This record gives sequence, C-alpha cells and structure tokens, in this order.
Amino acid sequence: MKITSVRATAVLVPRPTPFTSSLGTHAGTENAVVEIETDTGFTGIGEASSIWDRMGRGCADDINGPLAEALVGRDPTQIRLLSDAMDALLSPRSAPARAGVEMALWDILGKALDTPVYRLLGGAVRERLPLSRSLSMGTVDEVLAQADALVEEGYGTLKMKVGRNAKADLSNLSALRQRFPRVILRVDANMAWPNAKTAVRHIRELEEFDIELVEQPLHERDLEGLRFVRESVDTPVMADESVWTPADAMACARADAADVFNVYVSEAGGLGPAAQIFAIADAARLSCIIGSMPELGIGTAAQAHLAFAMPNLGFACDVNGCVYHADDVVDHGLRIESGFIYPPSGPGLGVSLDPERLAKYRI
Repeated sequence: MKITSVRATAVLVPRPTPFTSSLGTHAGTENAVVEIETDTGFTGIGEASSIWDRMGRGCADDINGPLAEALVGRDPTQIRLLSDAMDALLSPRSAPARAGVEMALWDILGKALDTPVYRLLGGAVRERLPLSRSLSMGTVDEVLAQADALVEEGYGTLKMKVGRNAKADLSNLSALRQRFPRVILRVDANMAWPNAKTAVRHIRELEEFDIELVEQPLHERDLEGLRFVRESVDTPVMADESVWTPADAMACARADAADVFNVYVSEAGGLGPAAQIFAIADAARLSCIIGSMPELGIGTAAQAHLAFAMPNLGFACDVNGCVYHADDVVDHGLRIESGFIYPPSGPGLGVSLDPERLAKYRI
C-alpha cells in the first residue's frame, strides 16, 4: 500500500456561544482537516487542532507543503518511520500538524485491518470514561447557568477557568460549591498567575471550596515554580502546557513539578507520542487525564481511542471537544451520554467526513 495524496483543509467552526478563559475569548475553532489517500482505496482522515501560534491555516500549510512532499509514495502503515520523517521537517511547535497526519495514518491502518484504533494501541481497558466540562468565565449567574445545564446532562465533574480576577474566581467557585455540594470541581489557571507565591496564595483561597485539581498555575517553563506550588498547597497540581512532548513529560517528572499530566494528542504530535507520555507518567507513578483544545469530531475520536487503551487515567477527562461546537465536519457517531463517553465503533477512527460541511466551514 502506498500514499497517493496528502491534503489539509483549514476550517473555522463556530461555537454556540463565545468561550472565555485567561487565554482570551474564542467564538469559533480554527483547525485543519487532513485527508490521506492510498492506492488501495483506503482514505484516512485526521485533524490538526491548536489554539496556539500555528492554528488551522498554519498547520494546513505545513501539511500541504513539506509533509505531503515527504509522504507521497510511502507505506502508510509504517507509522513510526513516517513520524520520524515528519519530526525531521517540523519544529516542536508544529506538533499539531504532525498529529493530524499521524491520526490519518492510524485511521488507514485500522481500516485496512478492519479494527478500531484502540485495539491497535493495546485494546480497551475500560467500558466507559467519565468526562469533565469546562465553564466559560463570566458572572456568577452566567457560570451557574452553564453548570445547571451541564449537571442536568449528567456531568459530575466541572472545570472552572480562573486567573483573571481573584474576587470573581472566589465568588464563582463559592456559588458553584453552594449549588452543587457533590459535583467534583477543578480549576484551570492557564498559566495566568505571574509567580509561584501568587499562585500559592490564590490556590489556598480556592481550596476552601474542595477543589479536585489545579491546572497549570504558572508559565509552562517554570518547572521550579510549579514544584514550589505543588509542595505548598494541598490540592494536586496538574501540568498542561508544561507537557507537550515526551521530553517535556520527562523533564516535568524529574523536577517533581506535577502530580498529574494533562495529555493532548495534538500537542504531543499524535497518538504514538501521547501514549509515550502515558508510559513516562506510569513509570513515575503519576496519573494522567486527556485534555481538549477543543477538537472537532475527528480529534475527539482520536482522543477516545487513546483513552480506552491507556490504563493510568486517574480522573474525568476532556474527551468531548466536539460538544463545544455548533456543528462539525464529520458524522462521528461518538456515544456521549450522561457525562460518559463509550468506545468508538467501526474500523479506524470510526468517523466519516462530510464533504458538504467541510466545504461550508473551509477558510
């Protein structure tokens, strides 16, 4: 089997309402959809997802340029060799483009073997996975309205974005805990706090409301500061932006900078490197969750396959990026019910591209 074509299409899919965190406000998601065709008729699809410097259009440029040139004519089932070839052409910040292509390669392999990708990653280790949902920043009434709807849907874990306004953070978290005494609450600062002592002060105030995790309180490279925070508060610290790659995970583990890794398929550069991060965490006796950019249906399906094959998931995960959007470019068929996601069905990633919607959201 040989690759005959590689193409990426940048898309912008709206969200039902704008979403605000310490990173800004987003009214839509700009990602890239990857299609890889072969001489045997199998076509694999993937998704490059990023909210950082190289979004959908930047990823599409990388894929349609150097990556397509390097991959056409190669065997798509040689995923590791092709991944190494992509690494030689891209900078680490282009990992989402690599991930989009790698997803499509796994999709081809699964289709060729008539089996879902999670079986190729080692097989399912769970029957269902609990999910978390993130709350957009807002007034107390706005945050409670979001939470009311999500708890009604069956979600048992909610993540509140923090770090812009300490007074608002306390008011919102207090209201959430009063309204939902049994719901698991976690907070995510998205690197908002300027230094470790400031982070410790704010986290100690938030701990009054029985928070499960505090995510990425400091800048991604401040591992010494993260260790100080981790040793100074009772709440487990989860590294997100600090853990893009397996090398990042090794550095974070060596620095004792986190209790939990938040792993992203896109930031890691694909399912293979993401699985390596899980292995590093397991060796360091750390738990992981899977995070969301958020992805559309293709990326969400890839996350789900990883989630069902990795044993050391210790908390509810964000394997539901597709639900943050008003529409999608695929018919994903993912079963998300009552705050849980179930194993994807069908060979490969188990999703089907919709050409009309792809054309509708193309940019």
